[in-house]
Amino acid sequence: MQIYIGSDHGGYEMKGSLKEHLVAGGHDVTDLGCFSMDSVDYPDIAREVCEKVSENPGARGVLVCGTGIGMQIAANKIPGIRATVATDEHMAEMSRRHNDANVVTLGGRTCEIEMAKKIVDKFMTTDFENEERHVRRVGKIG
Repeated sequence: MQIYIGSDHGGYEMKGSLKEHLVAGGHDVTDLGCFSMDSVDYPDIAREVCEKVSENPGARGVLVCGTGIGMQIAANKIPGIRATVATDEHMAEMSRRHNDANVVTLGGRTCEIEMAKKIVDKFMTTDFENEERHVRRVGKIG
């Protein structure tokens, strides 16, 4: 699976660990920044990742900031993106199954790395339940 990953300075360390984990799992991962602990504006990184996800059907995105909240808000401004903060595996699973989320956001300062790995694994391996009610609801999002 093609995965685009990005973070701000608050998620930089977690992003590196998740990138290694996803590559080891056989995914094609493209890192779109940031590339140091220097302060950056998370909306810029969210836009970069989400534009790539939107351009590539079937691709998914992973965004990490301090809490995951800022990245989620910024990501959901990009047409075609359905981003979710996930703090556990159940949230990741349900966001895929019922909402066809294509970007997961995480908190580098609020989530332990082992849990973050479980969250992204669940997000990447869960399919959308292509049932009429879910399709209809996702369609209303735009």
